[in-house]
Amino acid sequence: MNFEEIIYEKKEGVARVAINRPEKYNACTSQTLMELHQALMDAWVDSDVGVVVFTGVGEKAFCTGGDQSIRDKSGYAGTIAALPVEEGWQTVSQMIRNIPKPVIARVNGYAIGGGHVFQVVCDMSIAAESAKLGQAGPKVGSFDPGYGTGDLVRCVGQKKAKEIWYMCRLYTAKEALDMGLVNAVVPFEKLDEEVDKWCAELLEKSPTALKMLKYAFHAETDGVSGITHLGVGGLSLFYGTDESVEGKNAFMEKRKPDFSKYRK
Repeated sequence: MNFEEIIYEKKEGVARVAINRPEKYNACTSQTLMELHQALMDAWVDSDVGVVVFTGVGEKAFCTGGDQSIRDKSGYAGTIAALPVEEGWQTVSQMIRNIPKPVIARVNGYAIGGGHVFQVVCDMSIAAESAKLGQAGPKVGSFDPGYGTGDLVRCVGQKKAKEIWYMCRLYTAKEALDMGLVNAVVPFEKLDEEVDKWCAELLEKSPTALKMLKYAFHAETDGVSGITHLGVGGLSLFYGTDESVEGKNAFMEKRKPDFSKYRK
């Protein structure tokens, strides 16, 4: 897969997705979002991948949201992708939340605005001590009425979430850790080592259990969509049983299925 605005690599069970626009503090265009979606979909369907790491290139920024230099009254322009940035953001956020594998945010620098939303929707976040996190919507005439608010409330509580959004303050990695916004904070030079450690521990765990747990965590808050993902995850397990195979074989052989022995 050829990408221009991200770097995508897979090795030893880990897929690494990095926004590659360091000169723009890893701010995204609609093309960036399209490429992120493609990479995440590839990680989803690759059975060799057990963990996804989401990050940005360089030492300054994880992601700072949408590229404001290409935004005007009609929205974000100047890219080849058809999906607007604001809609593409939600699509990528949904992918991060729904991919049936743990996604770790490697927060290497500024995680601001939409970039902060990305780290919030990741399953876990590991931040460098030098990282700064926060929202910027009300400062730049924007907001996130979906996962960027709802998931944030579940991370830090409603009062703190409102403070983060209303005040647009920057928080240190240590402050983020104290409020439950990230899982771990390490010196920048130890960031990759710590991320690799967490990936290795996750790869030792049951992939089916991790998948079902991820869907279960979202089922209560995501309405019928959450229940659907949880149900489909269970359906994939059911397909592997003799009981399910009996139903399929009976259909193909044009006979009545015999499920009697599965009632025991």
